[in-house]
Amino acid sequence: MEKIELLAPAGNMECLIAAIQAGCDAVYLGGNLFGARAFSLNFSDEELVAAIEYAHLYGVKIYVTVNTLIYEDEVETFLSYVEFLHKNNVDAVIIQDLGMFDLVRKTFPNLEIHASTQMHIHNLDGVQLMEKLGVKRVVLARETSIDKIKEIKNNSNVELEIFIHGALCISYSGQCLMSSLIGGRSGNRGTCAGSCRLKYDVIDSSSRKINTGAYPLSTKDLNGISGVGQLIDIGVRSLKIEGRMKSKEYVYMVVSLYRQAIDSYYNKGKVSFDEDDLLKLKKIFNRNYTKGFLFNTFNNDIINGYRPNHMGVDIGTVTKYEKGKAFIKLTGNISIGSGLRVIGEDHDVGIIVNDFYVNNKLVKSAKAGQIIEIKVLGKVRANDRVVITLDKEICTEIDGKIKLNSRKVLIDGSFVAKLGEKVSLTLSDGRHFVKVEGAICDGARKTATLKDEVIVKLNKLGDSVYSYKNLSVQMDANIFIPLKEINNLRQEGIRLLNEARLYKIEFKRKKYEIMVSDYKQERLRSCLVTENSLYDKVIGKYDIVYSEDAYPGTIIKLPRVIDKYEDYDKEVMVSEIGAFNKLKNVDTDFSLNVTNSYTLAFLHSLGAKRVCLSYELNDIQIKEILDNYVRRYGVRPNVELIVSGYEEVMISKFSLNKYYNNDNIKLRDSFGNLYRVRTKNDLMYIYNYRKRDNYKDEYYKMGINVLRDNI
Repeated sequence: MEKIELLAPAGNMECLIAAIQAGCDAVYLGGNLFGARAFSLNFSDEELVAAIEYAHLYGVKIYVTVNTLIYEDEVETFLSYVEFLHKNNVDAVIIQDLGMFDLVRKTFPNLEIHASTQMHIHNLDGVQLMEKLGVKRVVLARETSIDKIKEIKNNSNVELEIFIHGALCISYSGQCLMSSLIGGRSGNRGTCAGSCRLKYDVIDSSSRKINTGAYPLSTKDLNGISGVGQLIDIGVRSLKIEGRMKSKEYVYMVVSLYRQAIDSYYNKGKVSFDEDDLLKLKKIFNRNYTKGFLFNTFNNDIINGYRPNHMGVDIGTVTKYEKGKAFIKLTGNISIGSGLRVIGEDHDVGIIVNDFYVNNKLVKSAKAGQIIEIKVLGKVRANDRVVITLDKEICTEIDGKIKLNSRKVLIDGSFVAKLGEKVSLTLSDGRHFVKVEGAICDGARKTATLKDEVIVKLNKLGDSVYSYKNLSVQMDANIFIPLKEINNLRQEGIRLLNEARLYKIEFKRKKYEIMVSDYKQERLRSCLVTENSLYDKVIGKYDIVYSEDAYPGTIIKLPRVIDKYEDYDKEVMVSEIGAFNKLKNVDTDFSLNVTNSYTLAFLHSLGAKRVCLSYELNDIQIKEILDNYVRRYGVRPNVELIVSGYEEVMISKFSLNKYYNNDNIKLRDSFGNLYRVRTKNDLMYIYNYRKRDNYKDEYYKMGINVLRDNI
């Protein structure tokens, strides 16, 4: 069985080097275009090419994120960028947009595609459909339980990638519109404002605040290291670490921890790692840890309601405060350049420790048990808790380990020098074999070349990625070889082996084709009803009525998250891609994220009768999609647009209603806006505080068939 892959994040070249030196098998990263971490430093085109070369020399794969939703006017740029990636030998691209997925798989059939977690694939049907469509790997939703992963693996052949560590989105699969619809920064476009990490009041039907913490939607970080063995046994292909916006120290530490865990399980049959390394990681960054939904963690263990960012690690207590100085009794070691936070009931003070005193003496470091004196901007109190948020010693230690470049590719070397024959050096990494030859060996006239001299020269591998596993030197006695000749052989051998290891992925481009049907232009009104009491009021008033329940005269809207599909003998509305594994003649909801004409055509080709456009489109973009669709395919689509009602901004497996045991709660933000919260089918739904009211007759003229009200 192939060893599980350890997949590391990299937001820049420093982080990529750190990940590789720490022992990862693959790295995922983003370029300057179409990545879902737009605020990461990311890689320029030149940096990306250098990153691919650096990684491939170590035998590490590179996956590039092009996992944002694509607007109509970006398609050609997107395709050109993917072509650039393909020509420069990226091992795979990670894609969310369904239309771009179809475009890439047909245009570049030799390019490996990984289905992003933001495709919202969480069931066997979704995986099987992706397998039929030629996807090499599916990144499952982070909410998928280990039992479900096992079921999927046993009934499919596609590779499965699982998030094992890092930040969690409270919204299912990251399918969140909250930042976009409220603040104009789209998570689907890589610019999420982190609305879930903000303060909210949880209020009941009496407008009473019932919070147990100020950040009711802010999740802890996933830490699944104890379950590594279970995922290996299931046959998961890749364990993914989140963190493209984290520091190189974080990347190095978390990768090395999981490297230990994976290797120990393969070597000893149990997961083990250095607990001190875990403590170091917590000092670098942590939001407290959860095993997440992956390991069936209970609802109330997912949230860290008290702080949305770095928690730090306890390092002491304030013993007294006077005249801008705090005296702290340490429970751990500290050095200058470190960061601290002093936390009290009504204050939280951050400090960079540029200098401090022990017993009135200026020192550079202090140990547990000592009392240090530091300057504090902001009043603190005795008994305040002190945490370390930046440990300078750890950062220096990790930086030193990265610079060592201790990771090496083991090779076999064979040097042969026989009188009257060309001297030769053969190098092999087990897969590639190179041989270089030099001049013909002459007999020694004065001093013969010694075997030890040859060995010393051959071992000067310098800053190359190689180290000898075996080195054999066969030499006739009394021959002379210029030492410069040996150097030249070694350098040329390394160059050729590098060239062999920098493998080329075959580039192939084909014409994009798709089959779609023609639909007649209509002017229909529809509505989605979520309250049973409203059915009688809308039946007969709308051409189409969607319901969440099997109400007579309506089209059933199936849940956003669904375990498996039954056979339906009538039209239904679906909300995720797995439906198309079994169902045809369905309508699609906004959650299929249609933002371009290619996605619209792709869904029609799969069997969608009517396709709902994304909330994240303006009128100009809607017109572009419809006009280009007709121009490109020569037929008309069947399109629905939601024009009124409260927008569904988030769904979550975590439920505030269950957490507070209250079905009638709302969220109130710092501006006083109220967001409706409800739980149905074990999912929490959060709705926008303002109502969409955007009915326009012009939409019909653009080519929209159905205008919908959400009631």
